[in-house]
Amino acid sequence: MKVHPTAVLEGNVELEEDVEIGPYTVLIGEIKIGKGTKIGARVTIKGKVTIGSHCRIYDGAIIGEEPQHLRYGGEPTEVIVGNNVIIREYVTIHRGTAIGIGKTIVEDDVLLMAYSHVAHDCIVRKGVIMANCATLGGHVEVGEYAFIGGLSAVHQWARVGAYAMVGGLSGVSLDIPPYTRASGQHALLYGVNTVGLERRGFTKEQIAIIKKAYRILFRSGMLKKDAIQLLLSEYGHHQEVRKLVEFLQTTRRGVARSAGS
Repeated sequence: MKVHPTAVLEGNVELEEDVEIGPYTVLIGEIKIGKGTKIGARVTIKGKVTIGSHCRIYDGAIIGEEPQHLRYGGEPTEVIVGNNVIIREYVTIHRGTAIGIGKTIVEDDVLLMAYSHVAHDCIVRKGVIMANCATLGGHVEVGEYAFIGGLSAVHQWARVGAYAMVGGLSGVSLDIPPYTRASGQHALLYGVNTVGLERRGFTKEQIAIIKKAYRILFRSGMLKKDAIQLLLSEYGHHQEVRKLVEFLQTTRRGVARSAGS
């Protein structure tokens, strides 16, 4: 364990083996840092924060600060960060709120590039990549292995589905379904994220089924309820179809429409 002499540790701070903490870094609160995690210079970690093993936190990041929510009254909420997470320079991750789930969660193998922001009560699933200056409003959920491009923003309570790709400079106000590509100031769907699916090991047959489901849902002109019924009756034995349908059926804000519709 290497803790720089200028670092400040106050409260109940637990450091496992091989943790490194750089100069002028401040840890204040109920904090647990897993083995092998390396924390750079001038990092601030506050409140109740749990960080897993073998993470890399770069200079200037702030984790566990109070949420930017007018109704937050100092309730004991938290941040949970998984294993093998990379948090680049000046990333901010705020703790949850009592009116949300009470915690902000970043799962394993996530990459948060410089200046990206994860607001209160967000859930960032395994393998997500957020490029520089990408921003999540409160209560956002990002599905596993999704990609959010630089300078993009996701509205409060919106969702980005698993394996989806949001292009840079996009504004996401409605849910982006799994497996799709989206972009634009008011993000629209531009088909299936074929390259991303191939990189994640999806077979040609799986991708073909996803593309067929996309056409039925967003290009056929059918009412959504009729399109869903058709998908479940003819292709419901495919896990990818069931996952896509479940996402559509559980939307709160509505689902982005196709650019071709």
